[in-house]
Amino acid sequence: MRERIRTFIAVEVDSYVRQRALDLMDILRTAQADVKWVEPENLHITIKFLGEVLSRDIYHICQAVQKAVAQIEPFPLVVAGAGAFPDVIRPRTIWLGLSEGEEQLARLQRSVEDALLPLGFPREGRPFKAHLTLGRVRRASPGLARLAQLLRDQASFSGAETFVEEVVVFSSELTPEGPIYEPLATLRLQGK
Repeated sequence: MRERIRTFIAVEVDSYVRQRALDLMDILRTAQADVKWVEPENLHITIKFLGEVLSRDIYHICQAVQKAVAQIEPFPLVVAGAGAFPDVIRPRTIWLGLSEGEEQLARLQRSVEDALLPLGFPREGRPFKAHLTLGRVRRASPGLARLAQLLRDQASFSGAETFVEEVVVFSSELTPEGPIYEPLATLRLQGK
């Protein structure tokens, strides 16, 4: 096993949400902007990015996350509405947002952050904005203006509903072809 593992915690989405995300990506691709689109199997909602962690710390991270999610009840989540960070005029990260379940997901994220604080992982400096990343703009290109227009047009894109019952601690290996994600632990929400 590697000494350091690039690690993050996420909620996976089901096949119907994944298909709706791909439908939206197909619409946005018509802009022909220079975007690195996320591979379908890599679509997820990040709860917390930990960065490079020592492999010996993975067990303690998983234990902390398990404790955090044990208090949370499973909940529905509706993925809908296209957008971008920092905004649709200057898109860098293209995403599919949430129309339902955002409050529960934010509570889950806070619980995970609180559990990881004693392990030396600080809270995020900016507010949590739940989203499903679809792609990242590589560089300015003639298609960016068209992409901005499509993002405005798809602001109310009808996504799909999924049910959040678990979180996954993932490793992420960066390769020239794109990241490879491997689940390290799957932890069930157990609140009643």
